[in-house]
Amino acid sequence: MKSITSILAILALAATVNAAEGAKKPEAGKKKGPPNPEQMMKALDKDGNGSISKEEFLASPGAKKDAAKAEERFGKMDKNKDGSLSKEEITPKPKKTK
Repeated sequence: MKSITSILAILALAATVNAAEGAKKPEAGKKKGPPNPEQMMKALDKDGNGSISKEEFLASPGAKKDAAKAEERFGKMDKNKDGSLSKEEITPKPKKTK
């Protein structure tokens, strides 16, 4: 769960940088939640193949700050160990309620 939260924080940073470069929107001052999997794919899947490779993941601004932690997070998120992250692997699982 910590790894997903860390990834979402990295992607939120990337989305913030992207938003700052674009035109300002009226809702720019409102607090936003973490990006959804589609936004994360759009931000990190640079070659457009539908998955995030380790290289694409490590090229994100947040990953560049601490490459060792980013590699560890990537390894935890890559459930099928194929060297890339699918939309399903980056989609947070719903919290179980008691």
